[in-house]
Amino acid sequence: MCGILAVFGVVDNSQAKRSRIIELSRRLRHRGPDWSGLHCHQDCYLAHQRLAIVDPTSGDQPLYNEDKTIVVTVNGEIYNHEELREKLKSHHFRTGSDCEVIAHLYEEYGENFVDMLDGMFSFVLLDTRDKSFIAARDAIGITPLYMGWGLDGSTWFASEMKALSDDCERFMTFLPGHIYSSKHGLRDDSRVVINWYLQLFSFSLLVAALVEAVIKRLMTDVPFGVLLSGGLDSSLVAAVASRHLAEAKVARHWGSQLHTFCIGLKGSPDLKAAREVADYLGTHHHELYFTVQEGIDALEEVIYHVETYDVTTIRASTPMFLMSRKIKSLGVKMVLSGEGSDEVFGGYLYFHKAPNKEEFHQETCQKIKALHLYDCLRANKSTSAWGVEARVPFLDKAFINIAMDMDPEWKMIRPDLGRIEKWVLRNAFDDDQKPYLPKHILYRQKEQFSDGVGYSWIDGLKDHANEHVADAMLTNAHFIYPENTPTTKEAYYYRTIFERFFPKNSARLTVPGGPSVACSTAKAVEWDAAWSKNPDPSGRAALGVHTAAYEEVVASFPAANGST
Repeated sequence: MCGILAVFGVVDNSQAKRSRIIELSRRLRHRGPDWSGLHCHQDCYLAHQRLAIVDPTSGDQPLYNEDKTIVVTVNGEIYNHEELREKLKSHHFRTGSDCEVIAHLYEEYGENFVDMLDGMFSFVLLDTRDKSFIAARDAIGITPLYMGWGLDGSTWFASEMKALSDDCERFMTFLPGHIYSSKHGLRDDSRVVINWYLQLFSFSLLVAALVEAVIKRLMTDVPFGVLLSGGLDSSLVAAVASRHLAEAKVARHWGSQLHTFCIGLKGSPDLKAAREVADYLGTHHHELYFTVQEGIDALEEVIYHVETYDVTTIRASTPMFLMSRKIKSLGVKMVLSGEGSDEVFGGYLYFHKAPNKEEFHQETCQKIKALHLYDCLRANKSTSAWGVEARVPFLDKAFINIAMDMDPEWKMIRPDLGRIEKWVLRNAFDDDQKPYLPKHILYRQKEQFSDGVGYSWIDGLKDHANEHVADAMLTNAHFIYPENTPTTKEAYYYRTIFERFFPKNSARLTVPGGPSVACSTAKAVEWDAAWSKNPDPSGRAALGVHTAAYEEVVASFPAANGST
């Protein structure tokens, strides 16, 4: 990942203002520690903090067209940049950067080129010929972007709100799939299909789409690996990547053997499962450990970097934050991760209660639309805090379109038919002739990341919050925090830390509402009223699904028995 900051229409364009822009851009240096860049044009500034993944030698930003009248600062990866270069043969490219195509595409097609991009991205582009500018964010919101306004009439954009919060009177999350044009305003340009279904579906099509999504994300000139929790999603990503590296006989920096990483408290479920998957795949596996106290000690840093007070996000971000630091210390700058599968396939345990396929499908659509507030935000900012880039194959544009076009009946959880959560994905990769994974891993039950690293992690967080938040503090919380009032001591504790770093109302409004329980949505309560009695968002408490009785249902399904 990289860090971008762009400011347009400042009244003061003195050297002092330039120094201030550099200072604010420096707040994003953790995202891109490899190089810094700044382009100034009259009252316009485009700053960049680079994490060099593709073309580390010559791909510094900002990037330009041939005569430097078009300037662009980009955070992300454009996986189809070579294909796009073929459409731009009349243009001269200065670098091997995948992001340089954006400047030339604008020059060729104007503002209507963003849907041609296949990747994860946020970018800001300045046309110096008329001082017009555009900003855009990928359709899912894998990479973060914020927009703000200064009292002097200036317009601001940044990868993280910490670069805007002091100098903007108001700022907000830039919506995924949107384009802002200084000429035409804000518009929705998302073309990802997540609204309805009933296209002909085949298991082989789903497999091919995920394999292609993983392979295209191996576009890198630096050492990489896979975050492997031992659950279905990360295990499939590791299996596909490992198979591709072996078959392609590609030596990429560390050789053709895939490196995998897992973190947890000693003895945690994830560590055990990940080791088993790594042994099966033959990866070079790295087991990383942390203690509850180490996690608690990191909370302030985590909240500063992730920029949220959402309980589930902070719980899961902390071990990911600690793991990313250790991964970076090993020389790795890019990792593949399994985010997005639960949203696309209805993998959260409350989906067991979905009454019909229509409601099941609509809920998956809502979960995908909210990814930028939860899992994408966590995965991006937790890793970027240490200059590591996380890529997410399950959120590939083509893969999502295929997965969301299928009749959701295939995704429904049907214990009477032996179908557990994400059955359609498991079944698609259930290959007896050339197995991707052992059966019991392929059909392993869903485990929340914050649970899988060790159940005492959440218990330790609650105990710590109970020690630092008095009963009276929680009782009066609605007076102190009238917006998104915390309802538990843990939520109150995180909120106090967040407010110290980001005291403006604009900041607190970037976090979704209530106690911000991402999994326990209103829809879950509607499907089963018993959910409302569970104040904790932990997946292990999900309506009794995470029980031995559930495991008996799984065991009764013949395809889930045995191992390969």
